[in-house]
Amino acid sequence: MNDGIGEASESAGMRLNELLTEAGLQALDAELTKRFETYLSLLLRWNAKINLTAIRDEEGILSRHFVESIACARALPAGVSTLLDLGSGAGFPGIPIALCRPEIVVTLAESQGKKAAFLLEAARVLGAALKVHCGRAETLAMQFDCVTLRAVDRMQEAVRAASRLIEPSGLLALMTSSAELGSVQTATGPEFSWSKPIPLPGSEGRVLVLGNRVSLPS
Repeated sequence: MNDGIGEASESAGMRLNELLTEAGLQALDAELTKRFETYLSLLLRWNAKINLTAIRDEEGILSRHFVESIACARALPAGVSTLLDLGSGAGFPGIPIALCRPEIVVTLAESQGKKAAFLLEAARVLGAALKVHCGRAETLAMQFDCVTLRAVDRMQEAVRAASRLIEPSGLLALMTSSAELGSVQTATGPEFSWSKPIPLPGSEGRVLVLGNRVSLPS
């Protein structure tokens, strides 16, 4: 066992599956568990040098970032083939979605250079169906079946930008707080029809809400 700083413990995968089971979610199989352990080790090593995420301990990353992102991956409907994770940061929820839903080609958009460098390394190491856009998502010249947003700055502005990157009849997946939900839904205007909020495990008052595009902007 490697006890060095920045290395995940040997029991990390077991603990992740315990947390998933406690949240009423199916545990990961052995191969997928190993890939999440690899992601965790890489995240801990980089987080010791640059500020990828404010949650820096293994338990916190597992219970907040991993479980929440896996819940999002499993809540996405069938038929999504391309997905943009806008403001991806340390890769949540985009990387877990790529790992759990290999049929989805995930693009991680991140404008901060050091975080984008981490995402490029994670994509290389994990070998998932991942692309990395090192810049602002607004500069992308394509649209996606689904765009995800989680813990980004200026959420209402980000939601409006995200809505322009979604295919007709596409999906907007927002991971936000119950308190902020109304304002971010309002930011999209009448273009989206919203699902009932899905409580996210591992946090208080955080929800996932899915918006289906029902009309194009005028």
